[in-house]
Amino acid sequence: MQELEKQLEVAPEPTEVGRARRWVRAQLERGRAAPACPDESQRDILVLLVSELVTNAVVHTGRPAVLRLSACGRRPGRNVPVRLEVVDDSSSAPRPRRAEGEDTGGRGLELVDVLADRWGWQVEGRGKRVWCELDCAPSGPPAPGQRSEAGVQVPAGY
Repeated sequence: MQELEKQLEVAPEPTEVGRARRWVRAQLERGRAAPACPDESQRDILVLLVSELVTNAVVHTGRPAVLRLSACGRRPGRNVPVRLEVVDDSSSAPRPRRAEGEDTGGRGLELVDVLADRWGWQVEGRGKRVWCELDCAPSGPPAPGQRSEAGVQVPAGY
């Protein structure tokens, strides 16, 4: 069941990266009461992932893009995958680069690879969709029968 699914159109301007970060944080904050909500540190990671994906779209394509955020509902005993997608109309494949020492760029997809649980890309019409997922433990108390962060099992019927 889809709990959260939103999208934002992004213009091909560097200032849009900050707007995308603020937008995704606001969407995650609004959804805090929903079972799909990640905790604060996971929200920070998602905001950083958005920053990298949108920066890549804005800098490397120079074309408008669409940022999508989706999260599925809570699954007993399992984390909730939160998915970020950036769709643009550039057919150029994303290319991970290896930044050296003082380079000011080239670390974006490396960060996505390290921070996300999964990421990839696929052809979308004339362009592409670059996506990543983060498996988030929902905030709030664990469901009955699950272990809390401290490792304490919450009894059924709690």
